[in-house]
Amino acid sequence: MKKNNLTLQAKERLTVFFLLMLMTVGSWAQQAIFDVNNLTSPEVHQDGSVTFRLHAPKAITVSVAGDFGVIDMKEGKDGIWSCTTPSLEPEMYSYRFKVDGMDLLDPSNVYRCRDIASFMNIFIVTKAQGDKGWLYGVNKVRHGNVSKVWYPSPTLKTTRRMTVYMPAGYEDGGRYPVLYLLHGAGGDEEAWTTLGRAAQILDNLMAEGKVKPMIVVMPNGNANSDAAPGEWDKGMYKPTFMGHAASKPVASTEEAFKDIVSYVDKHYRTLANKKNRAICGLSMGGGHSFAVSRLYPDWFNYVGLFSAHVHLDVKDRADLQAKGCCFTPESERMLQTQFKKKPVLYWIAIGKDDFLYDNNKMYREYLDQKGYPYEYVETDGGHIWRNWRIYLTQFCQRLFK
Repeated sequence: MKKNNLTLQAKERLTVFFLLMLMTVGSWAQQAIFDVNNLTSPEVHQDGSVTFRLHAPKAITVSVAGDFGVIDMKEGKDGIWSCTTPSLEPEMYSYRFKVDGMDLLDPSNVYRCRDIASFMNIFIVTKAQGDKGWLYGVNKVRHGNVSKVWYPSPTLKTTRRMTVYMPAGYEDGGRYPVLYLLHGAGGDEEAWTTLGRAAQILDNLMAEGKVKPMIVVMPNGNANSDAAPGEWDKGMYKPTFMGHAASKPVASTEEAFKDIVSYVDKHYRTLANKKNRAICGLSMGGGHSFAVSRLYPDWFNYVGLFSAHVHLDVKDRADLQAKGCCFTPESERMLQTQFKKKPVLYWIAIGKDDFLYDNNKMYREYLDQKGYPYEYVETDGGHIWRNWRIYLTQFCQRLFK
């Protein structure tokens, strides 16, 4: 009997011990949730300069690197490193810290975006209503709704995901024109709403009356990926430049595009005709816009190629000189048919330092030779989101007038 009492007491002590452990772990977890970082970083000043701060008492060297350049930081009191930029122009900026040679996200900034397999912190500089920073920010205007939509793709024999923006007031009725907005290599159906700020751009331009209300469809342009990484049945794989590299699609993005248009016209209140459809995209998505609009010449009245990888049938200028033309006879026939249908706007934009500049120049020379009408916009900079946000802003103001 005594032995049983001792065993019972031991069990009771063990139970109390485990309960205390659980309470301690739970308290620590709860405390961690409310353990807010008190540093302000980045701090955007009224003149557009920005101060960064990082608590790194054991670090030897710290800098901040972003699309505003690289700035060395200085250590101050209590191991807090800081620096302040010159006045920056209105824009959305991305950055990371580099601590003793290692990249580090800003622990004081919860705002960040994924670009392929990398994360960057972001902040916005704005100085006046209507500038680029204001345009990319969330303002006190009517907002459209953004949905992640699964749709069947019979051509690819799978179910895929796309992002759909419906303008403010859509729920009140009426039919709307549609812009198909395509991402570049390494991107997915989330790229234009995060890095591209498409919803904010459209909300703000519509509020100012500069853009006609429209539905915007942002599909996943990787035929080998049903959705963004981690959002479909392949699990939490590491994103790559060309989607899920281990998957082999049964058809191309261009061939499967009819599934997207068919679904959108069936499930949304669209104006389902060429007059009220537009397509544009950046880089790979610009190449898709070029190819899809050529494949379906009766579908799109507006075509936008942003830093596009145009599908030329030559590799370079030496190959062009040898063959005498950018395209095969079949490709030429398709382009001839497209331009005979007279799209209202064929719009090409690229940065002076873009690695695809020569590709676009050869294509423009071909269009000039054939007398095919287009509009051309050339900006500073290279193959960067800063340019693509500008191109979207300009292009969407030209649509459906």
